[in-house]
Amino acid sequence: MGAVYLAALLENKEKRDFRLVGTVDPQPRRCTQLAELQALDVPVFERLEEFYGRNRADLAIIASPIHFHCAQTCLALARGSCVLCEKPAAGTVQEVQRMREAERAAGRWVAVGFQWSFSAAIQALKNDIRAGMYGRPRRLKCLYLWPRNEAYYRRNDWAGKLRDAEGRWILDSPANNAMAHDLHNMFYVLGRERETAARPVRVEAELYRAHKIENFDTAALRCLTGDGVEILFYVSHAASVDTGPVFSYEFEGGEIRAAGRDTEISGFLPAGEKSYGTPDREPLRKMWEAIDLVRGEDLPACGLEAALGQTLAVNGAQDSRPEVQEFPRETIVSRGEPGSREVMVAGLAEVFNECYQKNALPSELGVSWSRKGRVVSLADYVYFPGGS
Repeated sequence: MGAVYLAALLENKEKRDFRLVGTVDPQPRRCTQLAELQALDVPVFERLEEFYGRNRADLAIIASPIHFHCAQTCLALARGSCVLCEKPAAGTVQEVQRMREAERAAGRWVAVGFQWSFSAAIQALKNDIRAGMYGRPRRLKCLYLWPRNEAYYRRNDWAGKLRDAEGRWILDSPANNAMAHDLHNMFYVLGRERETAARPVRVEAELYRAHKIENFDTAALRCLTGDGVEILFYVSHAASVDTGPVFSYEFEGGEIRAAGRDTEISGFLPAGEKSYGTPDREPLRKMWEAIDLVRGEDLPACGLEAALGQTLAVNGAQDSRPEVQEFPRETIVSRGEPGSREVMVAGLAEVFNECYQKNALPSELGVSWSRKGRVVSLADYVYFPGGS
Protein backbone atom coordinates (compact mmCIF):
# COMPACT_ATOMS: atom_id res chain seq x y z
CA MET A 1 0.00 0.00 0.00
CA GLY A 2 2.92 2.34 0.65
CA ALA A 3 4.06 1.77 -2.93
CA VAL A 4 0.56 2.64 -4.17
CA TYR A 5 0.54 5.91 -2.23
CA LEU A 6 4.03 6.81 -3.43
CA ALA A 7 3.26 6.05 -7.07
CA ALA A 8 0.18 8.31 -6.96
CA LEU A 9 2.14 11.13 -5.35
CA LEU A 10 4.94 10.93 -7.92
CA GLU A 11 2.49 10.71 -10.82
CA ASN A 12 0.69 13.86 -9.62
CA LYS A 13 3.62 15.94 -8.40
CA GLU A 14 3.06 18.55 -11.13
CA LYS A 15 -0.73 18.42 -11.06
CA ARG A 16 -1.53 18.95 -7.37
CA ASP A 17 -0.45 21.41 -4.73
CA PHE A 18 1.83 19.47 -2.39
CA ARG A 19 5.52 18.82 -1.86
CA LEU A 20 7.02 15.45 -0.95
CA VAL A 21 9.60 16.21 1.77
CA GLY A 22 10.73 12.71 2.69
CA THR A 23 10.11 8.98 2.60
CA VAL A 24 10.73 6.28 5.20
CA ASP A 25 11.29 2.60 4.44
CA PRO A 26 13.24 0.10 6.56
CA GLN A 27 14.38 -1.55 3.32
CA PRO A 28 14.52 1.29 0.79
CA ARG A 29 16.35 -0.73 -1.87
CA ARG A 30 13.14 -2.72 -2.39
CA CYS A 31 11.36 0.47 -3.49
CA THR A 32 10.82 0.46 -7.26
CA GLN A 33 10.63 4.28 -7.24
CA LEU A 34 13.95 4.74 -5.40
CA ALA A 35 15.82 6.05 -8.44
CA GLU A 36 13.07 8.59 -9.13
CA LEU A 37 13.12 9.78 -5.51
CA GLN A 38 16.88 10.22 -5.68
CA ALA A 39 16.61 12.14 -8.95
CA LEU A 40 14.10 14.48 -7.29
CA ASP A 41 16.36 14.89 -4.23
CA VAL A 42 13.65 13.50 -1.94
CA PRO A 43 15.47 12.21 1.16
CA VAL A 44 14.98 8.55 2.07
CA PHE A 45 15.21 7.36 5.68
CA GLU A 46 15.05 3.91 7.23
CA ARG A 47 13.34 5.04 10.45
CA LEU A 48 10.63 7.61 11.14
CA GLU A 49 12.70 9.06 13.99
CA GLU A 50 15.48 9.84 11.53
CA PHE A 51 13.14 11.85 9.33
CA TYR A 52 11.76 13.91 12.21
CA GLY A 53 15.27 14.50 13.53
CA ARG A 54 15.95 16.69 10.48
CA ASN A 55 12.60 17.56 8.90
CA ARG A 56 8.96 18.39 9.43
CA ALA A 57 5.81 17.52 7.48
CA ASP A 58 2.26 18.83 7.51
CA LEU A 59 1.00 15.32 6.75
CA ALA A 60 2.46 11.89 7.43
CA ILE A 61 1.08 8.94 5.47
CA ILE A 62 1.66 5.72 7.42
CA ALA A 63 1.37 2.41 5.57
CA SER A 64 3.01 -0.10 7.88
CA PRO A 65 2.11 -3.36 9.66
CA ILE A 66 -0.76 -3.17 12.17
CA HIS A 67 1.46 -3.35 15.25
CA PHE A 68 3.37 -0.18 14.26
CA HIS A 69 0.35 2.06 13.68
CA CYS A 70 0.04 3.36 17.23
CA ALA A 71 3.67 4.24 17.93
CA GLN A 72 4.30 5.75 14.51
CA THR A 73 1.09 7.79 14.54
CA CYS A 74 1.82 9.14 18.02
CA LEU A 75 5.36 10.09 16.99
CA ALA A 76 4.15 11.94 13.90
CA LEU A 77 1.50 13.79 15.90
CA ALA A 78 4.03 14.81 18.55
CA ARG A 79 6.22 16.28 15.80
CA GLY A 80 3.38 18.42 14.44
CA SER A 81 2.06 16.29 11.58
CA CYS A 82 -1.51 15.35 10.77
CA VAL A 83 -1.67 11.65 9.90
CA LEU A 84 -3.31 9.39 7.34
CA CYS A 85 -2.84 5.92 8.83
CA GLU A 86 -3.76 2.78 6.93
CA LYS A 87 -6.54 0.57 8.28
CA PRO A 88 -7.15 -0.72 10.86
CA ALA A 89 -6.47 2.13 13.28
CA ALA A 90 -4.46 -0.25 15.50
CA GLY A 91 -4.53 -3.77 16.88
CA THR A 92 -6.18 -2.96 20.23
CA VAL A 93 -8.63 -0.51 21.74
CA GLN A 94 -6.03 0.74 24.24
CA GLU A 95 -3.74 1.69 21.36
CA VAL A 96 -6.55 3.56 19.60
CA GLN A 97 -7.20 5.42 22.85
CA ARG A 98 -3.50 6.31 23.13
CA MET A 99 -3.63 7.65 19.57
CA ARG A 100 -6.71 9.73 20.39
CA GLU A 101 -4.96 11.23 23.41
CA ALA A 102 -1.92 12.05 21.26
CA GLU A 103 -4.21 13.61 18.66
CA ARG A 104 -5.83 15.89 21.25
CA ALA A 105 -2.48 16.85 22.79
CA ALA A 106 -1.02 17.76 19.40
CA GLY A 107 -4.05 19.68 18.15
CA ARG A 108 -3.86 17.69 14.92
CA TRP A 109 -6.06 15.00 13.37
CA VAL A 110 -5.70 11.37 12.31
CA ALA A 111 -7.48 9.93 9.28
CA VAL A 112 -7.82 6.15 9.05
CA GLY A 113 -7.58 4.65 5.57
CA PHE A 114 -10.89 2.84 5.25
CA GLN A 115 -11.25 4.04 1.67
CA TRP A 116 -14.97 3.29 1.36
CA SER A 117 -15.68 5.90 4.03
CA PHE A 118 -14.12 8.58 1.83
CA SER A 119 -15.94 7.52 -1.35
CA ALA A 120 -18.74 9.50 -2.94
CA ALA A 121 -20.91 6.35 -2.95
CA ILE A 122 -20.72 5.74 0.81
CA GLN A 123 -21.02 9.43 1.66
CA ALA A 124 -24.20 9.70 -0.41
CA LEU A 125 -25.59 6.53 1.18
CA LYS A 126 -24.74 7.69 4.68
CA ASN A 127 -26.36 11.08 4.06
CA ASP A 128 -29.62 9.36 3.04
CA ILE A 129 -29.52 7.09 6.09
CA ARG A 130 -28.87 10.05 8.38
CA ALA A 131 -31.72 11.97 6.75
CA GLY A 132 -34.12 9.13 7.62
CA MET A 133 -34.83 8.07 4.05
CA TYR A 134 -34.71 4.37 4.99
CA GLY A 135 -36.15 4.66 8.49
CA ARG A 136 -34.72 2.97 11.56
CA PRO A 137 -32.00 0.36 10.95
CA ARG A 138 -32.83 -3.23 11.89
CA ARG A 139 -30.06 -5.53 10.69
CA LEU A 140 -26.88 -5.12 8.65
CA LYS A 141 -25.05 -8.19 7.35
CA CYS A 142 -22.13 -9.00 5.08
CA LEU A 143 -20.77 -12.18 3.49
CA TYR A 144 -17.24 -12.11 2.07
CA LEU A 145 -15.39 -15.24 0.95
CA TRP A 146 -11.92 -14.53 -0.45
CA PRO A 147 -9.70 -17.60 -0.94
CA ARG A 148 -6.01 -17.06 -0.07
CA ASN A 149 -3.19 -19.53 -0.64
CA GLU A 150 -0.19 -20.39 1.51
CA ALA A 151 1.91 -17.66 -0.11
CA TYR A 152 -0.48 -15.03 1.27
CA TYR A 153 0.45 -16.04 4.79
CA ARG A 154 4.16 -16.23 3.95
CA ARG A 155 4.45 -12.82 2.32
CA ASN A 156 5.77 -11.21 5.52
CA ASP A 157 6.65 -12.08 9.12
CA TRP A 158 3.32 -11.02 10.69
CA ALA A 159 0.53 -12.38 8.46
CA GLY A 160 -1.90 -14.54 10.43
CA LYS A 161 -0.14 -13.85 13.73
CA LEU A 162 -1.46 -12.77 17.12
CA ARG A 163 1.70 -11.00 18.36
CA ASP A 164 5.13 -10.07 17.07
CA ALA A 165 8.42 -11.21 18.60
CA GLU A 166 8.35 -8.29 21.04
CA GLY A 167 4.86 -9.10 22.28
CA ARG A 168 2.96 -6.37 20.45
CA TRP A 169 -0.57 -7.34 19.43
CA ILE A 170 -1.11 -7.79 15.70
CA LEU A 171 -4.36 -9.81 15.59
CA ASP A 172 -4.05 -10.22 11.83
CA SER A 173 -7.19 -11.84 10.40
CA PRO A 174 -9.75 -11.30 7.64
CA ALA A 175 -11.75 -9.12 10.06
CA ASN A 176 -8.72 -6.99 10.93
CA ASN A 177 -7.09 -6.76 7.52
CA ALA A 178 -8.44 -7.77 4.11
CA MET A 179 -12.14 -7.51 5.00
CA ALA A 180 -11.82 -4.97 7.82
CA HIS A 181 -13.33 -2.39 5.44
CA ASP A 182 -16.57 -4.34 5.25
CA LEU A 183 -16.95 -4.75 9.01
CA HIS A 184 -16.13 -1.09 9.60
CA ASN A 185 -18.57 0.06 6.93
CA MET A 186 -21.59 -1.40 8.73
CA PHE A 187 -20.80 0.68 11.79
CA TYR A 188 -19.79 3.72 9.74
CA VAL A 189 -23.01 4.16 7.73
CA LEU A 190 -24.96 4.16 11.02
CA GLY A 191 -22.96 7.07 12.45
CA ARG A 192 -25.07 10.09 13.36
CA GLU A 193 -22.49 12.50 11.95
CA ARG A 194 -20.21 12.39 8.91
CA GLU A 195 -17.15 11.73 11.09
CA THR A 196 -18.71 9.22 13.50
CA ALA A 197 -19.79 5.58 13.48
CA ALA A 198 -22.03 3.37 15.58
CA ARG A 199 -20.26 1.20 18.15
CA PRO A 200 -20.91 -2.39 19.12
CA VAL A 201 -21.91 -2.96 22.74
CA ARG A 202 -21.95 -6.75 22.46
CA VAL A 203 -20.29 -9.38 20.28
CA GLU A 204 -20.44 -13.14 19.90
CA ALA A 205 -17.95 -14.83 17.60
CA GLU A 206 -17.08 -18.18 16.11
CA LEU A 207 -13.45 -18.28 14.94
CA TYR A 208 -11.91 -21.05 12.82
CA ARG A 209 -8.76 -21.83 10.84
CA ALA A 210 -7.69 -24.16 8.04
CA HIS A 211 -4.29 -22.59 7.28
CA LYS A 212 -1.31 -23.28 9.55
CA ILE A 213 -1.37 -19.88 11.25
CA GLU A 214 -1.77 -18.56 14.80
CA ASN A 215 -5.01 -16.67 14.37
CA PHE A 216 -8.23 -17.37 12.47
CA ASP A 217 -8.80 -17.34 8.71
CA THR A 218 -12.59 -17.80 9.01
CA ALA A 219 -15.11 -16.04 11.26
CA ALA A 220 -18.80 -15.55 11.93
CA LEU A 221 -19.68 -12.58 14.15
CA ARG A 222 -22.87 -11.22 15.63
CA CYS A 223 -22.66 -7.73 17.10
CA LEU A 224 -25.29 -5.49 18.66
CA THR A 225 -24.98 -1.69 18.54
CA GLY A 226 -26.05 0.69 21.27
CA ASP A 227 -29.28 1.32 19.35
CA GLY A 228 -30.08 -2.39 19.21
CA VAL A 229 -29.09 -2.95 15.57
CA GLU A 230 -27.86 -6.45 14.74
CA ILE A 231 -24.60 -6.66 12.77
CA LEU A 232 -23.74 -10.01 11.15
CA PHE A 233 -20.37 -10.67 9.50
CA TYR A 234 -19.26 -13.85 7.70
CA VAL A 235 -15.71 -13.96 6.27
CA SER A 236 -13.17 -16.56 5.20
CA HIS A 237 -9.84 -17.01 3.43
CA ALA A 238 -10.43 -20.78 3.29
CA ALA A 239 -13.56 -21.12 1.15
CA SER A 240 -13.61 -22.74 -2.29
CA VAL A 241 -15.35 -19.81 -4.00
CA ASP A 242 -14.69 -16.09 -4.27
CA THR A 243 -17.83 -14.29 -3.13
CA GLY A 244 -18.22 -10.79 -2.01
CA PRO A 245 -18.58 -8.49 -0.54
CA VAL A 246 -22.25 -9.38 -0.59
CA PHE A 247 -24.27 -7.33 1.85
CA SER A 248 -27.78 -6.41 2.90
CA TYR A 249 -28.56 -3.44 5.16
CA GLU A 250 -32.16 -3.79 6.35
CA PHE A 251 -34.18 -0.79 7.59
CA GLU A 252 -37.81 -0.36 8.53
CA GLY A 253 -38.47 1.59 5.33
CA GLY A 254 -36.18 -0.07 2.82
CA GLU A 255 -33.09 -2.12 2.11
CA ILE A 256 -29.59 -1.46 0.72
CA ARG A 257 -27.79 -4.24 -1.17
CA ALA A 258 -24.63 -5.02 -3.10
CA ALA A 259 -23.54 -8.32 -4.65
CA GLY A 260 -19.80 -8.26 -5.31
CA ARG A 261 -16.64 -6.20 -5.68
CA ASP A 262 -17.56 -4.49 -8.93
CA THR A 263 -21.31 -4.13 -8.50
CA GLU A 264 -23.03 -0.92 -7.55
CA ILE A 265 -24.68 -0.32 -4.20
CA SER A 266 -28.45 -0.05 -4.63
CA GLY A 267 -31.17 1.16 -2.31
CA PHE A 268 -34.65 -0.30 -2.51
CA LEU A 269 -37.51 1.90 -1.30
CA PRO A 270 -41.29 1.87 -1.79
CA ALA A 271 -40.84 4.73 -4.29
CA GLY A 272 -38.31 2.77 -6.33
CA GLU A 273 -34.62 1.90 -6.62
CA LYS A 274 -31.73 4.28 -6.03
CA SER A 275 -28.16 3.65 -7.22
CA TYR A 276 -25.15 4.90 -5.23
CA GLY A 277 -22.38 3.73 -7.53
CA THR A 278 -19.28 1.70 -6.73
CA PRO A 279 -17.25 2.75 -3.66
CA ASP A 280 -14.00 1.25 -5.00
CA ARG A 281 -13.95 3.65 -7.94
CA GLU A 282 -11.69 6.19 -6.15
CA PRO A 283 -9.50 4.19 -3.75
CA LEU A 284 -7.05 7.08 -3.17
CA ARG A 285 -9.64 9.75 -2.51
CA LYS A 286 -8.67 9.32 1.16
CA MET A 287 -5.15 10.58 0.41
CA TRP A 288 -6.20 13.58 -1.65
CA GLU A 289 -8.80 14.54 0.96
CA ALA A 290 -6.16 14.34 3.70
CA ILE A 291 -3.78 16.56 1.70
CA ASP A 292 -6.54 19.13 1.11
CA LEU A 293 -7.72 19.08 4.74
CA VAL A 294 -4.29 19.96 6.13
CA ARG A 295 -4.95 23.54 4.99
CA GLY A 296 -8.45 23.85 6.42
CA GLU A 297 -10.59 23.47 9.54
CA ASP A 298 -12.59 20.39 8.57
CA LEU A 299 -11.98 16.88 9.88
CA PRO A 300 -11.47 13.78 7.71
CA ALA A 301 -14.48 11.63 6.86
CA CYS A 302 -13.05 8.72 8.85
CA GLY A 303 -10.83 9.30 11.86
CA LEU A 304 -10.04 7.44 15.05
CA GLU A 305 -13.51 8.03 16.49
CA ALA A 306 -15.17 6.41 13.47
CA ALA A 307 -12.64 3.57 13.24
CA LEU A 308 -12.96 2.49 16.87
CA GLY A 309 -16.08 0.35 16.31
CA GLN A 310 -14.20 -2.09 14.07
CA THR A 311 -11.37 -2.44 16.62
CA LEU A 312 -13.88 -3.00 19.42
CA ALA A 313 -15.63 -5.72 17.42
CA VAL A 314 -12.36 -7.50 16.56
CA ASN A 315 -11.01 -7.35 20.12
CA GLY A 316 -14.30 -8.59 21.52
CA ALA A 317 -14.42 -11.39 18.94
CA GLN A 318 -10.97 -12.59 19.98
CA ASP A 319 -12.13 -12.59 23.62
CA SER A 320 -15.30 -14.44 22.63
CA ARG A 321 -13.23 -17.35 21.26
CA PRO A 322 -9.67 -17.07 22.70
CA GLU A 323 -8.88 -20.55 21.35
CA VAL A 324 -9.40 -20.62 17.60
CA GLN A 325 -11.16 -23.79 16.47
CA GLU A 326 -9.32 -25.96 13.94
CA PHE A 327 -11.41 -27.26 11.07
CA PRO A 328 -11.48 -31.07 11.09
CA ARG A 329 -8.64 -32.44 8.99
CA GLU A 330 -10.99 -34.44 6.79
CA THR A 331 -12.79 -31.25 5.69
CA ILE A 332 -9.62 -29.50 4.47
CA VAL A 333 -8.69 -29.78 0.80
CA SER A 334 -5.26 -28.64 -0.46
CA ARG A 335 -4.12 -28.37 -4.04
CA GLY A 336 -1.10 -26.96 -5.81
CA GLU A 337 2.62 -26.81 -5.07
CA PRO A 338 3.94 -26.58 -1.49
CA GLY A 339 4.36 -22.96 -0.44
CA SER A 340 1.60 -21.72 -2.74
CA ARG A 341 -1.09 -24.35 -2.18
CA GLU A 342 -4.73 -23.38 -2.02
CA VAL A 343 -6.26 -24.42 1.30
CA MET A 344 -10.03 -24.85 1.32
CA VAL A 345 -12.72 -26.27 3.60
CA ALA A 346 -15.24 -28.49 1.86
CA GLY A 347 -18.80 -27.20 2.21
CA LEU A 348 -17.79 -23.97 3.99
CA ALA A 349 -19.21 -21.69 1.31
CA GLU A 350 -22.55 -23.47 1.48
CA VAL A 351 -22.64 -23.25 5.29
CA PHE A 352 -21.86 -19.52 5.31
CA ASN A 353 -24.39 -18.85 2.56
CA GLU A 354 -27.06 -20.57 4.67
CA CYS A 355 -25.96 -18.61 7.74
CA TYR A 356 -26.24 -15.38 5.76
CA GLN A 357 -29.72 -16.22 4.50
CA LYS A 358 -30.99 -17.31 7.94
CA ASN A 359 -29.20 -14.62 10.01
CA ALA A 360 -27.55 -17.34 12.05
CA LEU A 361 -24.15 -18.47 13.29
CA PRO A 362 -22.88 -21.94 12.29
CA SER A 363 -23.44 -23.33 15.80
CA GLU A 364 -27.09 -22.26 15.62
CA LEU A 365 -27.53 -24.39 12.51
CA GLY A 366 -26.01 -27.43 14.20
CA VAL A 367 -22.95 -27.59 11.88
CA SER A 368 -20.77 -30.48 13.05
CA TRP A 369 -17.48 -28.54 13.19
CA SER A 370 -18.93 -25.40 14.77
CA ARG A 371 -18.00 -24.12 18.23
CA LYS A 372 -20.00 -21.40 19.92
CA GLY A 373 -18.26 -18.35 21.41
CA ARG A 374 -19.29 -16.55 24.58
CA VAL A 375 -21.13 -13.23 24.50
CA VAL A 376 -18.74 -10.38 25.33
CA SER A 377 -19.95 -7.01 26.58
CA LEU A 378 -18.24 -4.07 24.89
CA ALA A 379 -20.13 -1.29 26.67
CA ASP A 380 -17.15 -0.43 28.90
CA TYR A 381 -14.46 -2.32 27.01
CA VAL A 382 -11.19 -0.37 27.24
CA TYR A 383 -8.40 -2.97 27.16
CA PHE A 384 -7.55 -6.08 25.16
CA PRO A 385 -7.56 -8.84 26.26
CA GLY A 386 -10.29 -9.04 28.83
CA GLY A 387 -11.97 -5.70 28.38
CA SER A 388 -10.89 -3.97 31.59
